[in-house]
Amino acid sequence: MKIIDTAIPDVKIIEPAVFGDDRGFFFESFNQKRFDEAIGRKVEFVQDNHSRSSKGVLRGLHYQLSPHAQGKLVRCTLGKVYDVAVDIRRSSPTFGQWVGVMLSAENKRQLWIPEGFAHGFVTVSEQAEFLYKATQYYAPSYERSIIWNDTTLGINWMLESTPSLSGKDMQACAFNAAQLFD
Repeated sequence: MKIIDTAIPDVKIIEPAVFGDDRGFFFESFNQKRFDEAIGRKVEFVQDNHSRSSKGVLRGLHYQLSPHAQGKLVRCTLGKVYDVAVDIRRSSPTFGQWVGVMLSAENKRQLWIPEGFAHGFVTVSEQAEFLYKATQYYAPSYERSIIWNDTTLGINWMLESTPSLSGKDMQACAFNAAQLFD
């Protein structure tokens, strides 16, 4: 397993060691001990989620407030997505900054997004299946969303056309009006 730092130090790319031959491949997709060592603290995952999306579907930017804030370990197992994490911790030196990473079935990379970040992704392949481990259970009354095209954040989603959004994501608020972390 290789840990790759991003422009935001708390967000990490995790690249597995893949062993392949003419029969296919094998890799360890998660190891609790190695993961904890890589991010410098003990993490407990309590929920796994799985979504399937068509090309141009954008999901996000989602987060949950404390005490139900979620850390997420995400990966794409079919197709390709552009994944984005936004630091929404007011006390952070990287507050309001974002990082984007291409995750695909081919590169097998994972992205660790700690608590205190908004998260979203857009499907860039015809179909994509996306899996994520979460550190807290889904708590609808603590869930919040920031609009994907917020001008303050200025995220470059690398879109070819207007994305397909859920009704909930169309109603998301602006970054400057969002309820964030202290």
